[in-house]
Amino acid sequence: MPERIVHGMSDADYHSRPELSSTGARLLLPEFGGSPAKFRYRQGREFNSAAFDVGKAVHAQVLGVGARAIAYPDDVLASNGAASTKAAKDWADSIRFEGNIPMKASEMRPIYGMSEAVLAHPTARALFELAGHREVSVFSEVDGVPTRARFDAITDETPQGVFGIDLKTSSKPVDGDSFTRTVVDFGYHVQQEFYRDTYRPFGELEFVFVCVETTAPYLVAVHRLDITYEDMGRTLARVARDTYKACEAAGRWPGYPDDVQIISPPVWAAMAFDERHATGSEIHV
Repeated sequence: MPERIVHGMSDADYHSRPELSSTGARLLLPEFGGSPAKFRYRQGREFNSAAFDVGKAVHAQVLGVGARAIAYPDDVLASNGAASTKAAKDWADSIRFEGNIPMKASEMRPIYGMSEAVLAHPTARALFELAGHREVSVFSEVDGVPTRARFDAITDETPQGVFGIDLKTSSKPVDGDSFTRTVVDFGYHVQQEFYRDTYRPFGELEFVFVCVETTAPYLVAVHRLDITYEDMGRTLARVARDTYKACEAAGRWPGYPDDVQIISPPVWAAMAFDERHATGSEIHV
């Protein structure tokens, strides 16, 4: 697929594409527990989880597009309300086949709470009001690697430039100190720079994260990453693409090294050991 921006592409069509995505890039990187073998295993496989379903449902509620959450009909549930009957499973399969998300009614209440909180937040609401383009799929080639990125929303030109917006749901706090750890854990800085690299043939793009907690009162925060995060993310995105190219050329997607690895304790463990045992302290019983 040549360089292009596509509006209205379905989730299924987008995720079936062969180009390298930012999720795939992070699967290639050991910083996030990844490896080429893990990346290769995930290709063509669909992975769903309750957290993933919540995120998709909130996206659809806020953005007005995408996979919607649909409540199980009462008549397919077991007498105790469990979605364990054959009728419930068949119904859920049909809903997923249509591209939507089956949920119990009780599970949908937090979806509405999170969505309302995002749209009530003045900065988040203003950003989404500016962003007339929703679920925008961008295809490009970066460093000789075909890449793809799917923006939750993109603004038109503003005095501060064009903004790509990413909506994140989080089971952890989304205040600045907490979110900076989440960025490192999940590689959001890599995602940001991978998206910006993919979009670059069409111009420069600023990036902002709109974050909402998944538990009441569904607090919302809006974050941008500083230049240090940008540099880190840009480097790691390039390393992922280089790794992808090397594996493609060699036809080999390795996991961990084959030889015996000598490992050492982390600094914090060695320091704790010295403090407790290398000072000649007596043992008290």
